[in-house]
Amino acid sequence: MRILKWIFIGIGVFILAPFVAFAVLYVFDPTFYGRMATVFTIDPVKDVEWYEPLERVSGKPGVPLPRVDENARTISEEGWLTALDYAVATESVALVVWHKGAIQYEYYGPGFDRTSRTDPASMHKSVVALLVGAAIADGTLPSIDEPAATYLTEWADDERSLVTIRHLLQMTSGMYRDPFSPSPFGTTMKLNLGTEIKNLTLEQPSRRPPGEEFDYNNFNAQALGILMERAAGQRYVTVLSEKLWSKLGAGDAYVWLDHEGGMPRTYCCLHATAEDWVRVGLLHLNKGQVNGEQVLPKNWMDAVVTGSEHGPNYGYQTWLGTPYRARRDYGPYVSAYVRHDEPYDADDVMFFDGAGGQRVYIIPSYDMVIVRTGTGGIDFSAGSFLWEDSVIPNALMRGVKP
Repeated sequence: MRILKWIFIGIGVFILAPFVAFAVLYVFDPTFYGRMATVFTIDPVKDVEWYEPLERVSGKPGVPLPRVDENARTISEEGWLTALDYAVATESVALVVWHKGAIQYEYYGPGFDRTSRTDPASMHKSVVALLVGAAIADGTLPSIDEPAATYLTEWADDERSLVTIRHLLQMTSGMYRDPFSPSPFGTTMKLNLGTEIKNLTLEQPSRRPPGEEFDYNNFNAQALGILMERAAGQRYVTVLSEKLWSKLGAGDAYVWLDHEGGMPRTYCCLHATAEDWVRVGLLHLNKGQVNGEQVLPKNWMDAVVTGSEHGPNYGYQTWLGTPYRARRDYGPYVSAYVRHDEPYDADDVMFFDGAGGQRVYIIPSYDMVIVRTGTGGIDFSAGSFLWEDSVIPNALMRGVKP
């Protein structure tokens, strides 16, 4: 009996030990471990109220984007319904289609409408690239070939001194990051949920010399956010609002901070409406112009969507649909990939990519912008994201009326 007693005590200790350890850790960093305890219970796209604290990016709402009468649509109902069927099947929150100067179709999932903000995951990266262009244009940054260490001085005395702003934009910086892990001790969760992401980013070592390899790494975009704050001498939200967001005619957006008054996550988490994401797409479609005003230089807009030697499907924090790849990967250190079951019907498709199928597709040759937001996930047995990237754009392009 005594042996059984000790066996049960041992089992109890074994079961309780992780909870006791978590409780102890929680005391030292309640925000981080509170996020850890709840993050897997939410829908990261829909449940934006979970993201705290937030900081407002002031917009300047203009005239709502025009919408066509249903009898004047330039895309067939058949093309729309094919796209919509896939959007509904994949639990989309929003699907909005701009073509030939107006919104042709829009769908919002149950409980959502034109005013709803969602979390776009990595689509924020593509906005960071535009913001860098604005800083180049007004002289805040001299050149994208400037060493990042000019502003990230913590990198000045080691091999990271060779990293340029261009390397960060193209995801070729050579920065190290841990493989994905749900462990609270790895850098993945510390970046995603932690409360001191500035220091974490600046402490990341090099994996290899810059310019040698494409590696989709969130630390690149986060480093750009820190760099922009330091170059401008202002908070990121102020820079984003004044140099870009307020010029789009967009409403207020929000960024997620690591802690109150802290650093925004610039690799993700720019909460905005689907219609305002259309406005960002239109900036590409119109080569940097908004209502006739050149907000960003045309040559910058062209550079953003030009691939590099090591990343032919990637420009500056922005994806390119050509050359065709049936399994689009994120570099040698990320196992997950996205399916492209067929090539896009146009060679000039460019897009913002957020995990789970958050997308802004821009197709200049079709005068088209498509925004899709919604739930997504990973097929762990196949190692791929569930989202398939060619269905919606091709359906809508094939639906364009002659």
